Order: sequence, then C-alpha cells, then structure tokens
Amino acid sequence: MTRLTQAVAVVLILTGVITFIATGASSVTALIPAFVGIAIGICGVLAMREKLRRHAIHLALVFALIGALGSLMNVVKIGQLFDGTAERPGAIIESIILLVVTVLYLIFGIRSFIAARRARSAGPEGE
Repeated sequence: MTRLTQAVAVVLILTGVITFIATGASSVTALIPAFVGIAIGICGVLAMREKLRRHAIHLALVFALIGALGSLMNVVKIGQLFDGTAERPGAIIESIILLVVTVLYLIFGIRSFIAARRARSAGPEGE
C-alpha cells in the first residue's frame, strides 16, 4: 500500500503541475491536485517506517477523501464540458482526474485494511 500511496501522490502532483502550466499559470487553484498529492506523498514517506505505516496510510486516505469530495464541485459540471458551454473546461477535466484517482485509491486502501483485519482475526495458521 505504501508504493501505491507514493504512486498516487506522483500522479496527483503531475496532474496539478501540468494543468497549472497548461492553463498559463493563471490560477493557483489548478494546483489543488498537487497539494493533495503532496499531502498524500508525505504520508507515503512516513508509511515507509513500519511503526507509522498504519496511521500514515489512514491519514493518506483521509486526504484522498477530502480531495475526492472537493473535486465534486467541478465534476457536477461535466455536462457543460460535453455541450461546449463550460467556462473552465480544464478545471472540470482536472477535477475528474482528481476524483477518479482518489476514489480508486480509497477503494484499494479500504480493501487493504479489510484484508489486514481478516488476516489478524484468522491468527497464525495451526491454532
């Protein structure tokens, strides 16, 4: 899960930076995925320490949830993107990427925690 956390961070940082550059660096809000990615990335680095892993990944998932919920504001405008009336199509596309990446990460994270809990509950084999 640590490597996935770090990969998600890289994808979000690149998404934010590329969008910021592509939109002419006109708005800092284009960097929002990068900010979410940096927070998740810090958690990914902390998760490399066994002692902090569980808490760091939990915190990374909280940041992912915040990113996913925050992206919904623009994702609901997807219809405007398709009919060509979107005022800021780049923001909508970026928000869709942020939503998809963070929701997928949340799904993998939750599945990982469920599997870990089941493994702990099963105990060592042979008992």
